[in-house]
Amino acid sequence: MPPRRRRTSPPPSEAARLTNDLLAAGFAKSEVAKIIGRNSAIVSHFFTRGAGAGQAYVAALQAVVQEVQAGGPRDLASLKALADRYVQRRRTKSGRLARVRQKDALQHAVDDEWSSGFARAGRTHIASGASRLKPVIDEAAAVGGVIAFTVRASKGRFLIDSGRDEDSPRVRTHVVQRPDGTEERSYGRGGAGMDAQEWHQRVTHADGDVTAAITNWMEETGRIAEGTKISHIELRGWKPGD
Repeated sequence: MPPRRRRTSPPPSEAARLTNDLLAAGFAKSEVAKIIGRNSAIVSHFFTRGAGAGQAYVAALQAVVQEVQAGGPRDLASLKALADRYVQRRRTKSGRLARVRQKDALQHAVDDEWSSGFARAGRTHIASGASRLKPVIDEAAAVGGVIAFTVRASKGRFLIDSGRDEDSPRVRTHVVQRPDGTEERSYGRGGAGMDAQEWHQRVTHADGDVTAAITNWMEETGRIAEGTKISHIELRGWKPGD
């Protein structure tokens, strides 16, 4: 019987080696993630995705390791400012900065001149007012922009048949039926968006509670029944013409 082949772990990446240097210096993986401006899952990938994992962060990590080993500042703010000089954000084909996607987290980034933002909130954050959506509304309002959002709620709580102009004009393809009896509907996506300054005022009147502002609007306009619990919200803001 031939001997079994032993599975060999992929060689550690340079990013993983540098991260280990920081761990040995007393930093946690979560702190390394903050220094490079990413989440802890990205740092974990340095150790599991092979020799090339995290290559985009090697220069930043090298600079941080050198700073720490030379006895420089160890506070996260200083090290992040240092790393930011080396971390290059991925860009889209059009040259814009790509969105940073994180589960149920703020997902927008600001260029030299704000152009667009995107954020989502799940059940837990919905219950506390979905405050992580507010910066997108604020920034869109500040530049005279517009917003659009998608809400998810129990299918039976929507009062207008999906696809009708009374519910969401020109948005007939953005209604998603979920197997758990919920439904997703989008507002503002089929046209030119909804005025962000108006929504900024609505959120302000709701004491910063984005969930309440959206729920109140949907109830006032006859789109959902009173007392409906929205379980998820995705919200996008952008400048007209972008």
